[in-house]
Amino acid sequence: MMFQSYALFPHMTVENNIAFGLKQDGMPKADIAQRVDQMLKLVKLDKFGKRKPHQLSGGQRQRVALARSLAKRPKVLLLDEPLGALDKKLREETQFELMDLQQELGLTFVVVTHDQEEAMTMADRIAVMAHGKVVQVATPPEIYEAPNSRFVADFIGDVNIFDGTVSAGGNGTVEIATQTGFTVRVASTEPPAVGAKAGFAVRPEKIRVGRDRPACAPLNAAQGEIWDIGYLGDMTIFHVKLKDGKVIKASSLNAVRAVEDPLGYDQEVWISFDENAGVVLKD
Repeated sequence: MMFQSYALFPHMTVENNIAFGLKQDGMPKADIAQRVDQMLKLVKLDKFGKRKPHQLSGGQRQRVALARSLAKRPKVLLLDEPLGALDKKLREETQFELMDLQQELGLTFVVVTHDQEEAMTMADRIAVMAHGKVVQVATPPEIYEAPNSRFVADFIGDVNIFDGTVSAGGNGTVEIATQTGFTVRVASTEPPAVGAKAGFAVRPEKIRVGRDRPACAPLNAAQGEIWDIGYLGDMTIFHVKLKDGKVIKASSLNAVRAVEDPLGYDQEVWISFDENAGVVLKD
């Protein structure tokens, strides 16, 4: 197990921290020295073996804790919030380093994290838990694109949820009359019965924002007013307030360097999305 706080022994050197579990197992000294040397090279700390934890950066302490956990060559390694103490940039870099290390060693990593982006980046499979129960186990794309409940849809990433009543269905699609005042038509292999309450979840990047009335209107389209704009460099976030007061979030990738006649605050716009852009929520 690799602890969230790393739990390194402050009075021991890096080498002795890594060797601790091996000494407890009674491994011969020569074998311990060889294993410690392997671990230091594996986590790229071979020049720091004589230092103590207080002489290391947060990222280096994290690597020592990882090396100590791996030194006994476990079949399964449990990592409890392993990157929580690192700053954002270092955390992102370390995520990929852990992925590469896991593939190199061929071990099973079980990572406990509250960081959804971290889970999406690192995991082959994600188990989403709510109130101590596992509510969905799937690959990151399945969790994101096909959540099995309102909780999972809302918990993983940003999402817009429209509640309403099923008004029609058939031929692989279902129509939901939303409380917002427009009708959603969405592809669905298991549509709820007509008259049933249902929700529709659509991610911000699946929503288009434009001045002109889209061809699909009145289906999968609604009018609103730009309420907030957030320019993040690689993308722009729009908060659009619809006629009933509901504020939805849309994102647009800034694929070109300059934008002519950009959308501005308080402008009347249309939002729209494709039939396969979102998912029906039954609960």
